[in-house]
Amino acid sequence: MKVLVAIKRVVDFNVKVRVKADNSGVDLANVKMALNPFCEIAVEEAVRLKEQGMASEIVVVSVGPSTAQEQLRTALALGADRAILIEAADDLSSLAVAKLLKALVDKEQPQLVILGKQAIDSDNNQTGQMLAALSGYAQGTFASKVEITGDKLRVTREVDGGLQTVALNLPAIVTTDLRLNEPRYASLPNIMKAKKKPLDTVTPQALGVNTACTVTTLKVEAPASRSAGIKVKSVAELVEKLKNEAKVI
Repeated sequence: MKVLVAIKRVVDFNVKVRVKADNSGVDLANVKMALNPFCEIAVEEAVRLKEQGMASEIVVVSVGPSTAQEQLRTALALGADRAILIEAADDLSSLAVAKLLKALVDKEQPQLVILGKQAIDSDNNQTGQMLAALSGYAQGTFASKVEITGDKLRVTREVDGGLQTVALNLPAIVTTDLRLNEPRYASLPNIMKAKKKPLDTVTPQALGVNTACTVTTLKVEAPASRSAGIKVKSVAELVEKLKNEAKVI
């Protein structure tokens, strides 16, 4: 079984994000970039499936600038077999990314596609669902457990009311939640081996996909700073301030 894993290059989660002076977007100059945490979970799940003998090949793909090769090499070091970079602008919409992945799915014909449920930069949680709709594949989102039996896939999903288990026919799309697994660290020997693994680059034009965006970002602002809290000496004083100053009661 071939498994396709989509990953994204994002600002490292330890970095404090800064907004550009002209409010046109996030300042990425001299900022540490990393593999999206949910995408790490997706790669780890694919590697575990291969270790269990369920998967025969793991292909990782990323849509973004040429610098995204760094994150693809990281995924190769974690256990993927080969990588594909769809070299495109860094600000594509979720729909454009889904269309590019759909074209690649048609070309590669994987039996299972795994994505992180969302990227920590845009936080949209859209690409996996859009890819499933475009490809006509069954989908299991927010997966906390994945089991494969023959041509069937059982996905335990994290939903508001608890857990839901769905049975899907392969091929299928799965998006990963935090509790699916704990990603491993890449060992030095595997990092060295990853440098020799195949990494191909394609363009949206070569895939026959129009990535024109229908959504325009007008302005990006940092969250407003919160004012310091105060201490009150009694419940009566608290009620008085809530009523007359905060005006919430």
